[in-house]
Amino acid sequence: MSARRRRFDDDDPEYRPHRRGPVDVSDWDERGDTDIDGPPEGDRWSTWDGATHGPRPRPAWVITEHGAVDTELGVLKTGKEADVHLLERRVPGTDRRVLLAAKRYRAAEHRLFHRDAGYLEGRRVRRSREMRAMTNRTAFGRDLLAGQWAGAEFAALSVLWADGLPVPYPVSCDGTEVLLEFLGSTDPETGETAAAPRLAQLRPGPDELADLWRQLTEALHGLARRGWAHGDLSAYNLLVEPGAGAGRLVLIDLPQVVDIVGNPNGPQFLARDVARIAEWFRARGLPDHLADPDVLLVELAEEAGITPR
Repeated sequence: MSARRRRFDDDDPEYRPHRRGPVDVSDWDERGDTDIDGPPEGDRWSTWDGATHGPRPRPAWVITEHGAVDTELGVLKTGKEADVHLLERRVPGTDRRVLLAAKRYRAAEHRLFHRDAGYLEGRRVRRSREMRAMTNRTAFGRDLLAGQWAGAEFAALSVLWADGLPVPYPVSCDGTEVLLEFLGSTDPETGETAAAPRLAQLRPGPDELADLWRQLTEALHGLARRGWAHGDLSAYNLLVEPGAGAGRLVLIDLPQVVDIVGNPNGPQFLARDVARIAEWFRARGLPDHLADPDVLLVELAEEAGITPR
């Protein structure tokens, strides 16, 4: 007669399997219930790896280490198409850190691209399905538009920065997020950070007003040499970085930059930009002979090689 096959627990007659309850894994990682793939500090790992990078030569303050972490510090601006957040990027264990402006185009269900029909002229995509989706404003199309706006702004800033125009340095572009040079200052005593004011927030005196107009017209000539217009120029899309005299005027919000040569609506966008910003300066006391929109429009059109409208 063959021997009975031994069971694995025959040597331990007192063994009784029992339920122990949920396993506490908090001791396995000192961060407990946090994401073990996340950074040891901050809100996320740096997005530098895998993103599209800004033009060279890069400013020395740009942090490219893959081990850097990003920390959200608050919202700088909210808008219909995008929100701008203040972000600190730093390398843990070192004193390397920098403030950045993170411009994030909104998710499809919240986005309202209400002006893009005219701007899309001359920006056709190769795939007809994608173009139809954007034209019909499907959810897929709005997602494509968000990526296009982010990519368009990043590309425009990269070109203009390389040309030496006064724009924030574009650090990187990752999907619908564009990381930009933060323009502002931090109080050494309180540690409070303030963004550079928009031109619309200021009340410059006569000399400062004239200097800001000079800076603006030089920047517009730089755009025109590229055959471009801002496309949505106003005192709200210009920053004034504190400094000597009136400060440094900086162009911002450039996703809708217009090819005034290739876009059939281009000359009209240029004329609207010039008329709107000249009106702001004249309303604040700049003499008409200095802020003459007709004269400036002719100069810019000649620079771009088009006929003004």
